[in-house]
Amino acid sequence: MAALSDAPEPLSSGKAWLAIVGIGEDGRDGLSPAARAALDGARVVYGGRRHLALAAPLDAEARPWPSPISAAYADILALRGRPTCLLATGDPFHYGIGAEIARLVPAAEIRAFPQPSAFSLACARLGWPLAECACLTLHGRALAGLVPHLQPGARLLVLSWDGATPAMIAALLTERGFGASPISVCEAMGGPSEVLRTAVAQDFDLPGIAALNTVAITVAGGPEARAIGLAPGLDDAWFENDGQLTKAEVRAVTLAALRPLAGQRLWDVGAGAGSVGIEWMLRHPAMTAIAIEADPARAGRIARNAQTLGVPGLTVVQGAAPAVLAGLPAPDAIFVGGGLSAPGVLPAVLAALAGGGRIVANAVTLEGEAVLLAAFSERGGTLRRLSIARADPVGSLHGWRSAMPVTQWAWTKP
Repeated sequence: MAALSDAPEPLSSGKAWLAIVGIGEDGRDGLSPAARAALDGARVVYGGRRHLALAAPLDAEARPWPSPISAAYADILALRGRPTCLLATGDPFHYGIGAEIARLVPAAEIRAFPQPSAFSLACARLGWPLAECACLTLHGRALAGLVPHLQPGARLLVLSWDGATPAMIAALLTERGFGASPISVCEAMGGPSEVLRTAVAQDFDLPGIAALNTVAITVAGGPEARAIGLAPGLDDAWFENDGQLTKAEVRAVTLAALRPLAGQRLWDVGAGAGSVGIEWMLRHPAMTAIAIEADPARAGRIARNAQTLGVPGLTVVQGAAPAVLAGLPAPDAIFVGGGLSAPGVLPAVLAALAGGGRIVANAVTLEGEAVLLAAFSERGGTLRRLSIARADPVGSLHGWRSAMPVTQWAWTKP
């Protein structure tokens, strides 16, 4: 079966045949008359086993979702023209099946019947303004993805993977210095078994949490809390490294020179500790990056840094450029932080860059600088030298210790 990204854009028949019905813990009783009519008029109904039980009795053929759910997409498309219903929890278009199916089926062929999302229900229980909350999910996602959202005073609403998720969240908060954060666990909202319990992260001990739960967090921590700053140029000490690290001041200038835009993909070539690719992804949740590193120990280190700093989606490719670049997803921007003097690296990355794409390359060696001088002479762009000095102890006093100067070339491909 074709993946979503490979599926052809279907032509609309102009006739709605697919109903997507949000169902809550109150089952059929909570459905509107229109939603019940769409459900009862279907010949085939897809849903999780819990959804199908909540919607019972059904006259239609009931088909539980396979694992992965995407394995059912081809069969759903084969039902085109036949009344079909998909059941989902709450709002199917908020981290739900609706958003996925709408990439395959034109909106004109869909009738959607959403109910309040888990986020809306949790806010109603807690008295929180939904517009002031970050709405996140850990369903099928890495726990580390919460890290960038751990900002003092933030309110987070998190869809859990299962009953063990709240305790894992509490442990993460405590580990990062946010142990004073209150965590409310909302279980089975909207049904007869609904319960809301609250505990502080560092003392979290709620037993028997239901698999269907939503976690509400008020992030609280003292000066020791490790919050990811919103500006580029994180402290060098936050990155596990062996010295091959784009230093904080240069990294901040480099990110500014790359001019990131939401949803873009970066190639971080010669990634070292992965700091530029990681900070690129921290700029916006829709950013992606591929870190290319020849040294296997450094490649492993990049993956650990990405987890620690909250961008577990960073792709790490271990291998030497330019050979390893073949077949990688096309970049919107490229940073070259190492390996500039290796034969063929700069021509290969320039060829991979589409028109309008941006490249920034840093060099600290004379050989690497010569490559950048030649590129500037041939193509133009911006060439600058960055010199950083930090105050270091000199006996009982202090003096300036200069880092190696960095030559930086930046260019936008016509």
